[in-house]
Amino acid sequence: MNPKLHPAHVFGFIVSALILAGAIWVALHGPTGPIPMHFDASGQVDRYGTRYELAAVLAGMSVLNLIVGFLTGKQADSTPDPVRQKALRSGQYVTVAIMAAVAAFISWSSLGPSAASGMTSLSGAMAFMGAVFLTVGAILGRVGPNAFIGVRTPWAFKSRLAWDKSNRLAGRLMFWTGLVGLIASPLSPQPFGLIALTVAVVLMAIFSAYESWRVWKNDPEAQSF
Repeated sequence: MNPKLHPAHVFGFIVSALILAGAIWVALHGPTGPIPMHFDASGQVDRYGTRYELAAVLAGMSVLNLIVGFLTGKQADSTPDPVRQKALRSGQYVTVAIMAAVAAFISWSSLGPSAASGMTSLSGAMAFMGAVFLTVGAILGRVGPNAFIGVRTPWAFKSRLAWDKSNRLAGRLMFWTGLVGLIASPLSPQPFGLIALTVAVVLMAIFSAYESWRVWKNDPEAQSF
């Protein structure tokens, strides 16, 4: 199959086109009044903007998605090893899916109930984060070394074993953290539930980075600095 026609490329183009179409719709038909653009820790709107600002944000995400998708896809296309290529394709799919989810969440936050109430649902934000972490965690352990997603520490890039083990650990931690966050989102008092989920993700990142260093240090085939 021609690498340029790989389904991962098509998926990226479709997502970018949908985000851009959403940006155009917002610019032409979005609310003419102030639109929530930023929220404080309690979920209260603390900055409003115009539909053109929201459209510009979405259009920028569309372009960014194209660039990241192209670069990750190009790396996969140039890899002769089928196993490594498959791992890089997983990363390509994940990055594009995350961009689509973030664009959808931003649109919902600015145009949904918060546009009228001036307050966003922190439980909804927690559920969204949990769903994203759960999805990414289920795939992260299969993603090969790349510059955009995964445990991208210096030690992980100097040892393939360190990359694989630290990303498998991060994937498991992210999956279970996301699952717990998703289940707990309608029950947790806010903003404490969202803060707890954020802290858990930070700790997960620290543990995964440490794992990459630990494995690199003990890997006889690791490259030195």
